[in-house]
Amino acid sequence: MVMFASKSKSVLLMLLILTTALLGCSKSNSVQNSEAGAAQAEKTITVSWPRDIGTMNPHVYNPSQLIAQSMIYEPLVSYKEGGKLEPHLAESWDISKDGKEYTFKLRKNVKFSDGTPFNAAIVKKNFDAVMKNFKNHSWLGFINVLDKTEAVDENTFKLTLKAPYYPTIQELSVVRPVRFLGEAGFPDDGDTSKGVKKAVGTGPWMLSDYKKDEYAEFTRNPNYWGDKPKAGKIVIKVIPDGETRVLAFEKKELDLIYGEGVISLDAFKQLKASGKYETSLSEPIATREIVMNTTKDILSDLRVRLALQHGFNKQAMVDGITAGLEEKADNILPKNLPYTNMDVKPLEYNVDKAKAYLEEAGWKLPAGKTVREKDGKPLELELLYEKSDQVQKPMAETLQAEWGAIGVKLNIKSLEITEQVKRLKSADFDLYFWSSYGSPYDPHSFINIAAEKGFGISESLSSLPMKKDLDQQIKQAFVSTDESKRQQLYNSILKTLQEQASFLPISYIKKTAVCQKGVKGFVFPANRDDNPFFGLDIVKK
Repeated sequence: MVMFASKSKSVLLMLLILTTALLGCSKSNSVQNSEAGAAQAEKTITVSWPRDIGTMNPHVYNPSQLIAQSMIYEPLVSYKEGGKLEPHLAESWDISKDGKEYTFKLRKNVKFSDGTPFNAAIVKKNFDAVMKNFKNHSWLGFINVLDKTEAVDENTFKLTLKAPYYPTIQELSVVRPVRFLGEAGFPDDGDTSKGVKKAVGTGPWMLSDYKKDEYAEFTRNPNYWGDKPKAGKIVIKVIPDGETRVLAFEKKELDLIYGEGVISLDAFKQLKASGKYETSLSEPIATREIVMNTTKDILSDLRVRLALQHGFNKQAMVDGITAGLEEKADNILPKNLPYTNMDVKPLEYNVDKAKAYLEEAGWKLPAGKTVREKDGKPLELELLYEKSDQVQKPMAETLQAEWGAIGVKLNIKSLEITEQVKRLKSADFDLYFWSSYGSPYDPHSFINIAAEKGFGISESLSSLPMKKDLDQQIKQAFVSTDESKRQQLYNSILKTLQEQASFLPISYIKKTAVCQKGVKGFVFPANRDDNPFFGLDIVKK
């Protein structure tokens, strides 16, 4: 009995020691996991942007910035590499045989950042808010033919169109205006065009701190339905000037410089050549071009438009200003998009041909003068460009010099983006720096805006003699269910616009990115306007 008791005590003592050790190990692992999670949550990626992020209203445009809107608000369908369309907030969809009905099965158990449910009712409410102001959104073709929306049940949403429109699914992947605001964000009357109460979305990020024109902080959405972002916080600092942005990056005040025209391409090459940073250059995403307003007396003459096209050395300008990083563009749209792979005859640099066109159009160069005149009126035009764009300004200055050599006086004017867009919409310009939309918008959004009034492009083309026929061809392209016929229509539309020289293609735009060495996981998004932050991580600081 004594021996048994002794053994029992020994066993109990060993068990106690073992249990204590296991508890200590468990506690240690728990602490380690907690510390790892906290370290991950504390990882902050700091980037810059040329302007304030805006009101974060998913249903309006400038000043709200696409890069920030895409962090908070999500689409039914995602646009992926190579133009692949994948389920997002919609798990699947069916399209009726007549191409008019789209039925979406929504992802279950999705919540907004405030914990409220995402369902068919809130999807319909968002579409209703967009359609209250459909004229603001008619640049999206499916908006023009949207007949009705229906919340069939909690997880089923249905769109009915008045007529077939082949790019509907693709257009549902854009960043605005068809992404989804939570109930708490809606104004009392449901009209989001007047503003939203707060930015409530289903996306991986939520706006946690904000100071207008200085910074915006985004932290992880704790209710996010998908995988969590690798970084715990994204800080967007507002730095309008490109040179200041580079200096801040070199001082390690920024982890990433990303975007189009946010720094000069010379600065990008210098940062790359230093070997201190990770640099990336995207594939061509859109065409940098100039819109010529044919309603203006001088530019209504095709010969003047052709003279401007022939009157500057495009290749030399692209090589000089973009440091050879962008490619010279002869086509209005890049050839790697659907329906755009067509060869055109380039309007080559030819000063003699440019001068001959101007002479034929009646613009003569008086003796002793440098600017051509016609009926006592000087050949004078104004080119608008975006103030914060680090590429447009030197291009504008180059055009000013080269067109001056053929007797054209070019005045260049920089504008803030909001004012610039206002001038475009009212067709209040001679020449306007612009770009095609890129993925996921083109080519259908490009030809739609060439026909749809209210956005300035259609209005600027309205003096073309074949404008009515052009608009009719565009309409036919959207409703056609015959793929070969649709291709023929696109060929005809784009050929007409090329021949009429109403767009002056300059180069194919590429995005740039420069990361500090510790930043890993950068990938250019397939959607031009999406953000690249989800997979970013800081391995070391």
